[in-house]
Amino acid sequence: MYQLFSPNLFLKISKYLIPISGCLFLISIPVGLYFSLYASPEDYQQKEMVRIMYVHVPAAWMSLGIYTFIAICSFSCLVWRTRISYVLAVAAAPIGAGFALITLVTGSIWGKPIWGTWWVWDARLTSMLVLFFIYISYIAIINSGNSLLRAEKPASVMAIIGLINIPIVKFSVDIWYSLHQPASILKIGGPSIHPSMLLPLFIMFGSFIMYFVFVLLIRARIVMYKIKNNK
Repeated sequence: MYQLFSPNLFLKISKYLIPISGCLFLISIPVGLYFSLYASPEDYQQKEMVRIMYVHVPAAWMSLGIYTFIAICSFSCLVWRTRISYVLAVAAAPIGAGFALITLVTGSIWGKPIWGTWWVWDARLTSMLVLFFIYISYIAIINSGNSLLRAEKPASVMAIIGLINIPIVKFSVDIWYSLHQPASILKIGGPSIHPSMLLPLFIMFGSFIMYFVFVLLIRARIVMYKIKNNK
Protein backbone atom coordinates (compact mmCIF):
# COMPACT_ATOMS: atom_id res chain seq x y z
CA MET A 1 0.00 0.00 0.00
CA TYR A 2 2.81 2.40 0.90
CA GLN A 3 4.45 1.68 -2.45
CA LEU A 4 1.27 2.82 -4.19
CA PHE A 5 1.54 6.16 -2.37
CA SER A 6 5.27 6.62 -2.91
CA PRO A 7 6.38 9.99 -4.36
CA ASN A 8 8.56 8.29 -6.97
CA LEU A 9 5.63 6.29 -8.32
CA PHE A 10 3.49 9.43 -8.39
CA LEU A 11 6.12 11.30 -10.38
CA LYS A 12 6.30 8.47 -12.93
CA ILE A 13 2.52 8.16 -13.32
CA SER A 14 1.87 11.91 -13.41
CA LYS A 15 4.42 12.29 -16.19
CA TYR A 16 2.05 10.37 -18.47
CA LEU A 17 -1.26 11.55 -17.02
CA ILE A 18 -0.54 15.27 -17.39
CA PRO A 19 -0.50 15.33 -21.23
CA ILE A 20 -3.38 12.85 -21.42
CA SER A 21 -5.65 14.85 -19.11
CA GLY A 22 -4.61 18.10 -20.79
CA CYS A 23 -5.50 16.78 -24.24
CA LEU A 24 -8.83 15.38 -23.02
CA PHE A 25 -9.67 18.78 -21.52
CA LEU A 26 -8.80 20.63 -24.73
CA ILE A 27 -10.97 18.21 -26.70
CA SER A 28 -13.96 18.13 -24.37
CA ILE A 29 -14.27 21.82 -23.46
CA PRO A 30 -15.11 23.08 -27.00
CA VAL A 31 -17.54 20.19 -27.45
CA GLY A 32 -19.20 21.04 -24.15
CA LEU A 33 -19.39 24.73 -25.00
CA TYR A 34 -20.90 23.95 -28.40
CA PHE A 35 -23.68 21.84 -26.91
CA SER A 36 -24.18 24.29 -24.03
CA LEU A 37 -24.35 27.49 -26.09
CA TYR A 38 -25.80 26.31 -29.41
CA ALA A 39 -27.07 22.73 -29.61
CA SER A 40 -29.11 22.63 -26.38
CA PRO A 41 -32.60 24.19 -26.31
CA GLU A 42 -33.53 27.24 -24.28
CA ASP A 43 -35.70 26.81 -21.22
CA TYR A 44 -39.42 27.60 -21.61
CA GLN A 45 -39.31 29.86 -18.53
CA GLN A 46 -35.73 31.08 -18.18
CA LYS A 47 -35.06 31.30 -21.93
CA GLU A 48 -31.36 31.79 -22.77
CA MET A 49 -30.40 32.48 -19.14
CA VAL A 50 -30.59 28.75 -18.48
CA ARG A 51 -27.24 28.35 -20.26
CA ILE A 52 -25.46 29.60 -17.14
CA MET A 53 -26.44 26.24 -15.67
CA TYR A 54 -23.84 24.47 -17.82
CA VAL A 55 -21.06 26.26 -15.95
CA HIS A 56 -22.73 26.85 -12.59
CA VAL A 57 -23.87 23.31 -11.85
CA PRO A 58 -20.67 21.45 -12.87
CA ALA A 59 -18.61 24.05 -10.96
CA ALA A 60 -20.73 23.38 -7.87
CA TRP A 61 -20.26 19.62 -8.25
CA MET A 62 -16.52 20.15 -8.60
CA SER A 63 -16.25 22.37 -5.53
CA LEU A 64 -18.04 19.75 -3.41
CA GLY A 65 -16.13 16.83 -4.94
CA ILE A 66 -12.72 18.47 -4.62
CA TYR A 67 -13.26 19.30 -0.96
CA THR A 68 -14.32 15.72 -0.30
CA PHE A 69 -11.13 14.65 -2.08
CA ILE A 70 -9.09 16.97 0.18
CA ALA A 71 -10.76 15.56 3.31
CA ILE A 72 -10.07 11.96 2.22
CA CYS A 73 -6.44 12.82 1.49
CA SER A 74 -6.18 14.53 4.87
CA PHE A 75 -7.57 11.46 6.63
CA SER A 76 -5.06 9.27 4.81
CA CYS A 77 -2.29 11.66 5.79
CA LEU A 78 -3.20 11.53 9.49
CA VAL A 79 -3.93 7.80 9.75
CA TRP A 80 -1.42 6.20 7.36
CA ARG A 81 1.17 8.99 7.22
CA THR A 82 1.07 9.09 3.43
CA ARG A 83 2.94 12.26 2.49
CA ILE A 84 1.66 12.20 -1.09
CA SER A 85 -1.89 12.51 0.28
CA TYR A 86 -1.00 15.81 1.92
CA VAL A 87 0.70 16.95 -1.27
CA LEU A 88 -2.45 16.22 -3.29
CA ALA A 89 -4.66 17.99 -0.72
CA VAL A 90 -2.47 21.10 -0.79
CA ALA A 91 -2.40 21.06 -4.59
CA ALA A 92 -6.18 20.63 -4.87
CA ALA A 93 -7.21 23.41 -2.47
CA PRO A 94 -6.78 26.47 -4.77
CA ILE A 95 -8.52 24.62 -7.61
CA GLY A 96 -11.50 23.81 -5.41
CA ALA A 97 -11.62 27.38 -4.12
CA GLY A 98 -11.68 28.59 -7.71
CA PHE A 99 -14.63 26.36 -8.57
CA ALA A 100 -16.45 27.49 -5.41
CA LEU A 101 -15.93 31.11 -6.43
CA ILE A 102 -17.19 30.38 -9.96
CA THR A 103 -20.27 28.76 -8.40
CA LEU A 104 -21.01 31.84 -6.29
CA VAL A 105 -20.42 34.33 -9.10
CA THR A 106 -22.40 32.46 -11.77
CA GLY A 107 -25.16 31.80 -9.23
CA SER A 108 -25.46 35.54 -8.55
CA ILE A 109 -25.51 36.34 -12.27
CA TRP A 110 -28.18 33.67 -12.77
CA GLY A 111 -30.18 34.79 -9.74
CA LYS A 112 -30.55 38.44 -10.72
CA PRO A 113 -32.88 37.95 -13.74
CA ILE A 114 -34.62 34.88 -12.26
CA TRP A 115 -35.09 35.88 -8.61
CA GLY A 116 -34.76 39.64 -9.06
CA THR A 117 -31.77 39.86 -6.69
CA TRP A 118 -28.05 39.12 -6.77
CA TRP A 119 -27.99 37.39 -3.39
CA VAL A 120 -30.27 35.97 -0.70
CA TRP A 121 -29.17 34.46 2.59
CA ASP A 122 -30.88 31.14 2.07
CA ALA A 123 -29.46 27.77 3.11
CA ARG A 124 -27.88 26.73 -0.21
CA LEU A 125 -26.17 30.02 -0.98
CA THR A 126 -24.99 30.58 2.59
CA SER A 127 -23.59 27.05 2.97
CA MET A 128 -21.78 27.39 -0.37
CA LEU A 129 -20.28 30.69 0.80
CA VAL A 130 -19.18 28.93 3.99
CA LEU A 131 -17.52 26.25 1.84
CA PHE A 132 -15.59 28.94 -0.03
CA PHE A 133 -14.39 30.42 3.28
CA ILE A 134 -13.37 26.93 4.46
CA TYR A 135 -11.26 26.60 1.33
CA ILE A 136 -9.67 29.99 2.03
CA SER A 137 -9.04 29.03 5.66
CA TYR A 138 -7.35 25.78 4.61
CA ILE A 139 -5.14 27.64 2.14
CA ALA A 140 -4.26 30.20 4.81
CA ILE A 141 -3.27 27.44 7.26
CA ILE A 142 -0.96 25.62 4.84
CA ASN A 143 0.76 28.90 4.01
CA SER A 144 0.98 30.21 7.57
CA GLY A 145 4.30 28.63 8.53
CA ASN A 146 7.84 28.73 7.22
CA SER A 147 7.29 25.43 5.39
CA LEU A 148 4.35 23.41 4.13
CA LEU A 149 5.21 20.47 6.39
CA ARG A 150 4.70 22.45 9.60
CA ALA A 151 1.03 22.91 8.71
CA GLU A 152 0.46 19.26 7.78
CA LYS A 153 -1.42 18.14 10.91
CA PRO A 154 -3.48 21.30 11.66
CA ALA A 155 -4.46 21.64 8.00
CA SER A 156 -5.47 17.97 7.79
CA VAL A 157 -7.57 18.16 10.97
CA MET A 158 -9.24 21.35 9.76
CA ALA A 159 -10.05 19.76 6.38
CA ILE A 160 -11.70 16.75 8.03
CA ILE A 161 -13.78 18.95 10.36
CA GLY A 162 -14.87 21.11 7.42
CA LEU A 163 -16.26 18.02 5.69
CA ILE A 164 -19.43 18.39 7.77
CA ASN A 165 -20.43 21.30 5.53
CA ILE A 166 -20.58 19.14 2.38
CA PRO A 167 -23.86 17.31 3.20
CA ILE A 168 -25.27 20.62 4.44
CA VAL A 169 -24.65 22.16 1.01
CA LYS A 170 -26.03 19.12 -0.79
CA PHE A 171 -29.24 18.65 1.22
CA SER A 172 -29.89 22.27 2.24
CA VAL A 173 -32.60 22.79 -0.39
CA ASP A 174 -34.39 19.63 0.79
CA ILE A 175 -34.22 20.42 4.52
CA TRP A 176 -34.88 24.17 4.61
CA TYR A 177 -37.10 26.46 2.57
CA SER A 178 -35.01 28.04 -0.15
CA LEU A 179 -35.35 30.19 -3.24
CA HIS A 180 -32.83 27.88 -4.83
CA GLN A 181 -34.49 25.15 -6.84
CA PRO A 182 -34.42 21.62 -5.34
CA ALA A 183 -32.24 18.84 -6.72
CA SER A 184 -33.19 18.00 -10.30
CA ILE A 185 -30.47 15.50 -11.28
CA LEU A 186 -29.21 13.47 -8.32
CA LYS A 187 -32.54 12.61 -6.74
CA ILE A 188 -34.88 9.71 -6.13
CA GLY A 189 -36.84 8.92 -9.27
CA GLY A 190 -34.13 10.04 -11.64
CA PRO A 191 -33.31 13.38 -13.29
CA SER A 192 -36.12 15.78 -14.10
CA ILE A 193 -34.06 17.55 -16.79
CA HIS A 194 -34.53 16.70 -20.46
CA PRO A 195 -31.73 14.59 -22.02
CA SER A 196 -30.96 17.43 -24.45
CA MET A 197 -29.88 19.48 -21.43
CA LEU A 198 -28.31 16.62 -19.51
CA LEU A 199 -25.83 15.83 -22.30
CA PRO A 200 -24.03 19.20 -22.34
CA LEU A 201 -24.18 19.30 -18.54
CA PHE A 202 -22.29 16.02 -18.24
CA ILE A 203 -19.85 16.93 -21.03
CA MET A 204 -18.97 20.14 -19.20
CA PHE A 205 -18.65 18.22 -15.95
CA GLY A 206 -16.30 15.73 -17.59
CA SER A 207 -14.30 18.60 -19.04
CA PHE A 208 -13.97 20.21 -15.61
CA ILE A 209 -12.77 16.89 -14.18
CA MET A 210 -10.06 16.68 -16.83
CA TYR A 211 -9.05 20.26 -16.05
CA PHE A 212 -8.87 19.40 -12.35
CA VAL A 213 -6.70 16.33 -12.96
CA PHE A 214 -4.41 18.26 -15.31
CA VAL A 215 -3.85 21.20 -12.96
CA LEU A 216 -3.77 18.99 -9.85
CA LEU A 217 -0.90 16.89 -11.17
CA ILE A 218 1.10 19.94 -12.20
CA ARG A 219 0.53 21.66 -8.87
CA ALA A 220 1.32 18.47 -6.93
CA ARG A 221 4.71 18.21 -8.60
CA ILE A 222 5.39 21.84 -7.68
CA VAL A 223 4.33 21.23 -4.07
CA MET A 224 6.61 18.20 -3.88
CA TYR A 225 9.49 20.35 -5.10
CA LYS A 226 8.75 22.97 -2.44
CA ILE A 227 8.61 20.36 0.32
CA LYS A 228 11.84 18.79 -0.91
CA ASN A 229 13.52 22.18 -0.71
CA ASN A 230 11.87 22.91 2.67
CA LYS A 231 9.82 25.87 1.45
